Amino acid sequence: MPVTIRPELPADISAIHALTEAAFRTAPHTSHTEQFIVNALRQAGALHLSLVAQDAGAVVGHVGVSPVAVSGGAPRWYGLAPLSVAPDRQRQGMGALLVMEALRQLKDGAAAGCVLLGDPAYYARFGFRPVPGLVLEGVPPEYFQALAFSAAAMPQGSVSFHAAFNATR
Repeated sequence: MPVTIRPELPADISAIHALTEAAFRTAPHTSHTEQFIVNALRQAGALHLSLVAQDAGAVVGHVGVSPVAVSGGAPRWYGLAPLSVAPDRQRQGMGALLVMEALRQLKDGAAAGCVLLGDPAYYARFGFRPVPGLVLEGVPPEYFQALAFSAAAMPQGSVSFHAAFNATR
């Protein structure tokens, strides 16, 4: 049975929480609060997209997308975070499927672009790159990356993610 990428359902919430906690349990460079961030975004109504990867009836991956603010005033920009894949399913293309579907839906929905914080070697394959002048305060510039969906100028300024990214429980 092929992996299905679909919007989250209410019945998926506890599986997404457990999956996200497990996916980031041993990850370096994290506060290990990603599962709380997803819940806080959901409770705030700020999850623009919440997609799951389902295989044989089980949720094995999740990606959240929420609006971001750019100090330069660029509208319709979003942040892709967090991306979670079950530890035993990592390095099998599950994360790539989730990222590609999230980007497709953002483009189809007339988003201007997307930003994320992550491994440049991984996210470059989707077109993300560090952009001089577009910053996330306190983050090394090579790890904060952006992808514009049109030929319009890349925004400049500081990016702010939703306050739910401060969730700790």
